[in-house]
Amino acid sequence: MASARRLVLISAAGVATLGLAACAPTTYDSELVATTTIAVTTTVPTGTAAELLPRMVAEGQSIGTLMVAEGDAKSALERLTALWQAVRAEVAASRPDLIDGFDQQVDRFQRAVQFKRAADADKSARNLVVLVAAYLG
Repeated sequence: MASARRLVLISAAGVATLGLAACAPTTYDSELVATTTIAVTTTVPTGTAAELLPRMVAEGQSIGTLMVAEGDAKSALERLTALWQAVRAEVAASRPDLIDGFDQQVDRFQRAVQFKRAADADKSARNLVVLVAAYLG
């Protein structure tokens, strides 16, 4: 019983010490802070779903290959996401039953690129082909 109480007291003291250490003030050396300006140009895709969805499939099919070749899969993902955002409202208006499927595939592409899982990207590409065919068919 005494050893259990001692263990609890030691643990509490350790937590309190760590908590107080976390309260230490943070200082910044102004000489080490760099100011960088980055110009970002974003082109929003325009067109109908019938025009943009096949482009989305092409981007999706390239992601797994780019990942394996250590290419720029992130840029392909950004283009795919931009295409989806450009056509999402049109797809939602005409085929609301497909929205969840498209959203899930875009999310899976994002996770595939984030965690470097080319097989997941390839699976999403196959699923995307089916979804686009269902929409256009």
